Amino acid sequence: MNMSIIFGKLVTACAWLLMLFNLLHPFDGNIAIILNILLGVTAIMHCLQTLIFHTLFSQALPLRRRDYINAFVFGVFALLDYRQRLLQRSADASRKR
Repeated sequence: MNMSIIFGKLVTACAWLLMLFNLLHPFDGNIAIILNILLGVTAIMHCLQTLIFHTLFSQALPLRRRDYINAFVFGVFALLDYRQRLLQRSADASRKR
């Protein structure tokens, strides 16, 4: 699962770069409009995922600004990554008992 999370983060980063590049140097035709709309929808969805991230993990893990940025940029892949960390932490804690 770890490799799929890394691959998902890589694809997500490429998508963000493509959409941001379109803002600086718009592509020709309708693709520029589509990418701008997609950027807006992606930003809104990732804001919601950051809110979900805060709701789920703020009590269980110490969160810093970098964690919230990571959740905003990578969305569900960051949520899966932090979920995996939390499960590993709880498994380690139960083994120590």
